[in-house]
Amino acid sequence: MSLERVTFPSMKHVLFATGLAVTMASLQSQTPAPQPAQPAQPAQPAQPAQPAVPGAMRQLNASFAGVFEKISPSVVVIEASRAGTVSVPGLPRGLEFFLQRPDGSPVLDQPNIGSGFVFQPDGHILTNFHVIEGAEKIVVRLKDGRKFDATVKGGDERSDLAVIKIDGNDLPVAELGDSDAVKVGEFAFAIGTPMDLPYTFTVGVVSAKGRNLQIGNGYDFIQTDASINPGNSGGPLCDIDGRVVGINALISGTNRGLGFSIPINTAKAIAAQLMERGRVSRPWLGISIAGLEESEYLQQFFPGLSKGVVVKGIETGAPAESSGLRAGDVIIKVDGREVAVAGDLQHEILGKNIGQKVELDIWRSGNLVKLAVMTGEQPDPIMRASTRPRRNRQQHPDAARQPVPQPSSPGLSLKDADQEALREFGIRRQASGGALVSGVEPGSPAAVSGIEKGDIITEAGGRPVQGKNDLEEILKSLDPDRGVLLLLERGNRRTFAILKP
Repeated sequence: MSLERVTFPSMKHVLFATGLAVTMASLQSQTPAPQPAQPAQPAQPAQPAQPAVPGAMRQLNASFAGVFEKISPSVVVIEASRAGTVSVPGLPRGLEFFLQRPDGSPVLDQPNIGSGFVFQPDGHILTNFHVIEGAEKIVVRLKDGRKFDATVKGGDERSDLAVIKIDGNDLPVAELGDSDAVKVGEFAFAIGTPMDLPYTFTVGVVSAKGRNLQIGNGYDFIQTDASINPGNSGGPLCDIDGRVVGINALISGTNRGLGFSIPINTAKAIAAQLMERGRVSRPWLGISIAGLEESEYLQQFFPGLSKGVVVKGIETGAPAESSGLRAGDVIIKVDGREVAVAGDLQHEILGKNIGQKVELDIWRSGNLVKLAVMTGEQPDPIMRASTRPRRNRQQHPDAARQPVPQPSSPGLSLKDADQEALREFGIRRQASGGALVSGVEPGSPAAVSGIEKGDIITEAGGRPVQGKNDLEEILKSLDPDRGVLLLLERGNRRTFAILKP
């Protein structure tokens, strides 16, 4: 299923069966009881029958219209433009200069049209990050026709949320609901600017809650079948009382009845941080993970487990490093709550506070272990990239004159990870022991498994590796057709690889 970013549109058949049943019941209740025979009256001209409209349907009709009347004034149309060269067929290269305005400013590309809604009286507006991403000019239009230039207060790509602000008086404000209280099957209403058609209003139901999509970065979505199309991005998803319970963000295809909204409770917490400091701080363990349920191949190395989250790697200096957590561990519970797939673990950690103690239930080599880990603040990715220790992969000048060990059958060349070998490969390491991979034969099982030159293998098949001989003996003793799980140190990370000779 391919998911695309959006904006919104309608529902046609949700109420047909229910409405028909209500209509029939109402008509039956309105059929007059038999009366005594009356004297014959002169024939009157036939009058066309007027269908009775049940009171319940009129109330439902009024309720739907009331939702639109309540929410639409606070919904805005967002035009986000960025400067760029306008493409003109046949224009010779270098003549873009003539497309500038008289004042020398660049012509703007076709603006990205999206939606949003005012959620605070001072003019703060919630929308999707992808609506305003990279914009140099943002114009907001209200339903009453007023237009405002907007400034970005903060944006968060991971959650796809952004807060922009306009300065105006008497701004209509949307009422925010409680997305945790929303129930599957309840009516859902979407409003936005699909296909450049502003204030399009569509109705459906809440199809599901807690949808953990792979592109959600650990955040859950509300699923709805209310018609949503490109242009609805950032618009509100409302309940029957006209309260915002979600922010429309994703669709599958176009108008397929598969729309996804960011729960408003999630948006509230993120918006508060964006308004306060322009960015979002998140709790972090510093591990890379994979779900067992999502990989049958991984399951064979963890017999007896079909669900859980495998720790693929641990970053140096991360909170998880000092907790005793190891690559190859399988996390099955977080504070007593089961985690079946990677998204479950991400969701649980995102719900914690920075600096909060978290208890993990771990499966390790057939045994259940409990570990406590303190969450840290997820570092800024740019900062991490600039401060991460660089790994010197150049060999010692004397290494070129030394004989190169011949690869073993899996395609590995190995050395004891002693201080001399570590200096040879430019590796800084306090610990001792392990087998240093000094070479990987191209196309070999080792290469296919992702093992790299310079890796240090510290465990194989659940058994510790103190040196080259240990690893070779372990590899000989294991079933070559089944494969072996290797724990590795790679630069500033601890990870694992599965070697299948």
